[in-house]
Amino acid sequence: MHSAVRTSATTYVESLSPWPEDGFGLDRIVALLEELGNPQRAYPSIHVVGTNGKGTTTRTIEETLGAQGLFVGGYYSPHVTGWPERIRVGGAEADFERAIERVRPAAGRLGATQFEVLTAAALAEFAEAGVDVAAVEAGLGGRFDATNVLDAPLVVLTNVGLEHTDVLGDTREQIAAEKLAVVRPGAIVIVGEPEWEGLARANGAARVIVEPGGNAALAAAAASAFLGRRVAPVHVQLPGRLEWRGDELWDGAHTPEAVRHIEPELPRLGAIAASILTDKDVDGILGLLARHAPALVATASSHPRALDPRELARRATPYFEHVEAVVDPVQAVERARELGTPVLVTGSLYLLADLSVRSARVA
Repeated sequence: MHSAVRTSATTYVESLSPWPEDGFGLDRIVALLEELGNPQRAYPSIHVVGTNGKGTTTRTIEETLGAQGLFVGGYYSPHVTGWPERIRVGGAEADFERAIERVRPAAGRLGATQFEVLTAAALAEFAEAGVDVAAVEAGLGGRFDATNVLDAPLVVLTNVGLEHTDVLGDTREQIAAEKLAVVRPGAIVIVGEPEWEGLARANGAARVIVEPGGNAALAAAAASAFLGRRVAPVHVQLPGRLEWRGDELWDGAHTPEAVRHIEPELPRLGAIAASILTDKDVDGILGLLARHAPALVATASSHPRALDPRELARRATPYFEHVEAVVDPVQAVERARELGTPVLVTGSLYLLADLSVRSARVA
């Protein structure tokens, strides 16, 4: 019976539109949270925005504060292993069915999107559980992201790269402005790149901490600022982030900056299986990946913005010695392994999520 109930929440969430039909805005999520009693006001939050490393930074904050004795909530997107991965309380996944059902009636009346439902469910679950603090990863951008309902005393900007340019802007400066729009007057802002210090102050930051040492260092700075004393970060391993699965290395690197981040950890690869979304810097990603493997198998995740495998293969041809297109992701990885191991599976966390679901069904 429990599995059937759990499936109903998943089916409901998957049936919702991931994109607002009437444009981006905060009206629906504000109305939804008001119907729920504004649960986000029941606890302080640490809001994590940026292009790369948001998930790892958020999880490190969550676990570091948890190791210091606090009862912590964590909210993440997208997921790799399954929807429950997105909402965590007290160091474990929350009851996803319960969290979704709590918001489902009001969400249905308001026509909330998939991400708005998930965000409201997480924020309400944190209030119901009585967390001391929540670490919240933004979805897309910041200004019109559903997570921009928090009066967070702490904001972390991991880094800024060109992504979602059709929504966030054509330059890093425009994108940074969208992400730092979540800053409330008087907040402490931690930035991984010093060039955004002035923009953070202009948006109302009372104090800016520049920490260029990477995800763990950013998380440690955030946890230390929240506690008022220095603490060391806890090491975390998220699904789909430099994760070895036999002779496959899974990483959701979806920007050139993300590829550069993982490059020091990459062995000489036999082949790469990749799916990339249409709004990413496809050529920038491919050019960097080609330094590590002679062959690429282009495929596509189930995400509606996934680049057609044939087009991805065409774009990859100038960079790799050997390129193929295989539409089915599982078959694409199998073909990549035939071409040579180890195989890097990359380009999108959505690809890794699809593969995880397929492998779970087989198991």
